[in-house]
Amino acid sequence: MKEYTFEMMWEDLNNGYQIYYTYVRNRYLLFKTAPNCYTQKLLSTNDKNPQPKMSMLTLKRIREMHPHMEDIEFKITSDGII
Repeated sequence: MKEYTFEMMWEDLNNGYQIYYTYVRNRYLLFKTAPNCYTQKLLSTNDKNPQPKMSMLTLKRIREMHPHMEDIEFKITSDGII
């Protein structure tokens, strides 16, 4: 199976995909909001590691997180636009 690289993820985000992933024992949804602006939405909770429900990220931060993301899935929005 081919490794899901950061460049592939960046292209998917630009094409309107929503990325689901696990990071530090929490499940998140990531999608593009504006140029170089992405929204990270917390889908699960872990009482021992509380996180904000929603946060804004830059592409630089996503690049830093990418090697540590697990169980990455992606879906396209119903209208194809975010």
